[in-house]
Amino acid sequence: MRGLRGRIFVVAGAAGGIGAASARRLAAEGASVVVGDIDAAGAEGTAERIVSEGGTAIAVQYDQGDEASVAALIARAVNHFGALDGLHTNAADLRAEVFGRDVDLLNMDVGVWERTMRVNLIGYATLVRAAVPHLLARGGGAIVCTSTTGGAPPIGRSTPVAYSASKAGVNALCRHVASRWGQEGVRCNVVAPGVVLTEAARRVMDPELIEDLQAATRSTRLGAPEDIAASVAFLLSDDGAWVNGQVWGVNGGVAL
Repeated sequence: MRGLRGRIFVVAGAAGGIGAASARRLAAEGASVVVGDIDAAGAEGTAERIVSEGGTAIAVQYDQGDEASVAALIARAVNHFGALDGLHTNAADLRAEVFGRDVDLLNMDVGVWERTMRVNLIGYATLVRAAVPHLLARGGGAIVCTSTTGGAPPIGRSTPVAYSASKAGVNALCRHVASRWGQEGVRCNVVAPGVVLTEAARRVMDPELIEDLQAATRSTRLGAPEDIAASVAFLLSDDGAWVNGQVWGVNGGVAL
């Protein structure tokens, strides 16, 4: 893809799954990548794999629920590589004690909502806030946020409601950024994945569920992290230069 070689990107939430695949794809296209995650060992693993494949990457442990830690991630990227050209925000708190307790409103736990919004929405906002001045200093740049097909119309969910609400907020955040700084060269878009069979997903999904999910799609298979990574790379590249403020459903046709 045009315009990725020599660029510098932060992928926030890249210890595994979509984030790791996106970091590897960007590096394969010639970019330098900062691999951020709360899972230090996982981030190191992703960075080491990129380097072993001939790419350039460093790992940085950070906590997306902590404002200072988020700022430190962006600062480390700029201090190490000298600049910043783009950001992929991908992290979410999917621990059983948070995501697993995200139920309907009558049974809601306010603490679950607060943690979900803190990481999945406010964390995205603080990442973007920290990155935008550096993008403006470069004359522009690109941001891609991970949302979900389940958080956008016409798809609705009975659960998890806090997670879905946070992702709807991410979509609004993206449109704000595109509207506010688009004419200064900053693009912000969203990828909204459908069912993606990450290693973690395969561990918790039984074969019958996978079969049922496949039957609900308009494609020959369910998604892989690399499918989302390809869209992320395009939206961060110069080939995506005229795409701004959009929510892209990358979902195999499960939602039209």
